[in-house]
Amino acid sequence: QVQLVESGGGLVQAGTSLRLSCAASGRTFGSDTMNWFRRAPGKEREFVAAISWSGGISNYADSVKGRFTISRDNTKNTVYLQMNSLKPDDTAVYYCAGAGYWGQGTQVTVSS
Repeated sequence: QVQLVESGGGLVQAGTSLRLSCAASGRTFGSDTMNWFRRAPGKEREFVAAISWSGGISNYADSVKGRFTISRDNTKNTVYLQMNSLKPDDTAVYYCAGAGYWGQGTQVTVSS
């Protein structure tokens, strides 16, 4: 059974940092682009960041560029999202996705 399991979410104050992890099992994702998405309350799901299979190419939504960094460790079949300078607008459920698979999400809440 293929699973993507996100972790690392929580309640933090604005201006602080969190690191999300997405651990994959049941299949290797080492050849796949991996992505982070988020869904804020009352809003559509939106793209946050993506990273190529090698980690050499990444791209970001304008709203997080310069604050978030996506990375991966293919030896651990894990993708990360380092989130710095968090804002209340970053409050959302964050999802990891790749090769058509999605995780269950992890809640990030940023208080002002």
